Amino acid sequence: MKSRPAIHLLLVLLSAVLLLASALPGNAETIRNLAMVSGVRSNQLVGYGLVVGLNGTGDQATQVPYTTQSLLNMFQRLGINLPASVATNLQPKDVAAVMVTAHLPPFAQPGQTINVTVSAVGNASSLAGGTLLMTPLKGADGQTYAVAQGNIIVSGFGASSNGASAQVNITTAGTIPNGANVERSVPSGFDTGGPLQLDLHTPSFTTVARIVDAINRSLGYGTAEALNAGVVQVQAPVNPSERVNFLALIENLNVEPETPVAKVVIDARSGTVVLGQNVTLGSCAVAHGNLSVTISQKYLVSQPNPLGAGQTVVVPQANIKIKQPQAKLLMFEPGVSLEALVRALNAVGATPTDLIAILQAMKAAGALHAQLEVI
Repeated sequence: MKSRPAIHLLLVLLSAVLLLASALPGNAETIRNLAMVSGVRSNQLVGYGLVVGLNGTGDQATQVPYTTQSLLNMFQRLGINLPASVATNLQPKDVAAVMVTAHLPPFAQPGQTINVTVSAVGNASSLAGGTLLMTPLKGADGQTYAVAQGNIIVSGFGASSNGASAQVNITTAGTIPNGANVERSVPSGFDTGGPLQLDLHTPSFTTVARIVDAINRSLGYGTAEALNAGVVQVQAPVNPSERVNFLALIENLNVEPETPVAKVVIDARSGTVVLGQNVTLGSCAVAHGNLSVTISQKYLVSQPNPLGAGQTVVVPQANIKIKQPQAKLLMFEPGVSLEALVRALNAVGATPTDLIAILQAMKAAGALHAQLEVI
């Protein structure tokens, strides 16, 4: 038999475990997964350049004249002036015009490197083995923020001979890891002082209220306030180091987001149907069948009696068949879950096209308790 102190200690430990379990939300997410700091984002960069060193897979000068023009302009900047007769007949096969794109991450500083993507814009058949020449990368404001150069990595492969060809993946686009040097930083406004804003990835009144409550309970009431369903304003310290520590604490706070609304997304082009959670059905009966009509026609030759006065004619004969298989009737009770719906439709062998038609009809009848979105 256990002593009274041992029983008391066991009850205290059990109470502590239950209290800790109740404090942890079931589907909690950190704030960093639910929101981002306003202004702290990446920026797109783009540039136009030339790829050289191709094994005869570059642009054809007669069909892509701007490649030759770009090459001549580069020669002039390097102090190479070709005679007019030579420049007119210049038809390189190892040069390709390309567009270079990259993402400049937030807080990137001059001297750091970023990845770039190189894509052909002419009729080059492959960029494999090519080298990108120095290409300025500009932002939406027209300023140069990075400069790219380097050897291109192409994941595709292609070969051709005597009119036959084979290709694996794409050979006209490639990447250059760490292929651009950052030359200019983008001000983010993070270190200017004043309040900071947290922008929710998915606006929700419930989620934003829970985020404000979690921040105020951890860092003091009045620290955060909701401006709308998608923005939380927090009173952050002015000192940059303190602001970093302040946001580090906020990002790691756990918040249970609002349960997503029930939604069914249909991609009519590919026949993809995605049913989200919490999709339920009302009481309904579904019967779905396919009506097929087949029309075939053949020609018969009518040959008259040789001693008669008739003529040989071709008589068309059409054969029409109508087939409608027996429809399978499905009965759903109120509150049927998504799992039961999928299991029943799979049992009758419904195709994605059938599923799209069934869901649209159920939504029109008011039996589908979900938002129906067609993309």
